[in-house]
Amino acid sequence: MAAQADSLRETVEWFLDYLKVEKGASPHTLEAYSRDLDECIALFAADLTGWEAIDQDHLHRFDAFLSRLDSKRTAQRKASSLRSFLKFLRRNGVEFDVDLPSTGGFKVGKRLPKALESASVERMLALDEDSRTQKRNLAILELLYGAGLRVTELIQLDVTQVDFDSRAIRVTGKRGKTRIVPLPEQSCEALRHYVDDVRPEFIKAPSGSVFLSNRGRPLSRQAVYSLIQSIATSAGVGAKIGPHTLRHTYAVHLLKGGADLRAVQELLGHESVATTQVYTELQTDEVRSRYVKAHPRG
Repeated sequence: MAAQADSLRETVEWFLDYLKVEKGASPHTLEAYSRDLDECIALFAADLTGWEAIDQDHLHRFDAFLSRLDSKRTAQRKASSLRSFLKFLRRNGVEFDVDLPSTGGFKVGKRLPKALESASVERMLALDEDSRTQKRNLAILELLYGAGLRVTELIQLDVTQVDFDSRAIRVTGKRGKTRIVPLPEQSCEALRHYVDDVRPEFIKAPSGSVFLSNRGRPLSRQAVYSLIQSIATSAGVGAKIGPHTLRHTYAVHLLKGGADLRAVQELLGHESVATTQVYTELQTDEVRSRYVKAHPRG
């Protein structure tokens, strides 16, 4: 059984290499695919000698596994992972006699982004700057809210990607795509102060990473999540807050301020404007709410 699992995993590695080299998938995406497909191997390895031998019984077993999951969103992602993998194999000449697994039974509605009120953001940005760590954290907050960065883009940001003269940063997003994001004056000043005066104190060895830990290493995703939640709690922002909340808030506040949807799409690095469109639903809900309160027949 161990030998069969190793053989199945070898083919998965081929797929992961394709995603990394050809599609430019991020480490986070690769890790998710790897984890999902390892679960498939655990389900199938007892009687599956190779992926070309996958049959309907294996897919029924997989469906039963998905049905036991608490989250429909997780089930959908795992079904999509297996489907993408099998499509890749079929495109590369691996033949099997089953239809690709469907993700239709696990469809979930779009979740509207959670956007913070301006007052909540201001309370978070008003944190004390008594220590070098707090000054670094303020620069992180300013970039997440002032530039709408994904957490991966933030932790991978290199000093060579920052242009203080033009008040902009060059961001490498999903699939290796690059975009230029302008910085508000306050965000630019917080970042400049950190890079010029604070970051040198963190450096223990040569590093191009903008944001470093106390040990001089690039910050991890988890470290950024933890510090954002800690700041939110201290600021009295009760809901669970993460880096993506600030990215959502950036987008919503731009649109409320009159920014063009296409411009926001470019700033966020979305491939399709349909992805950005979800933010306009928030505005529609707000307009409807105000109408109900204000109109005599509301």
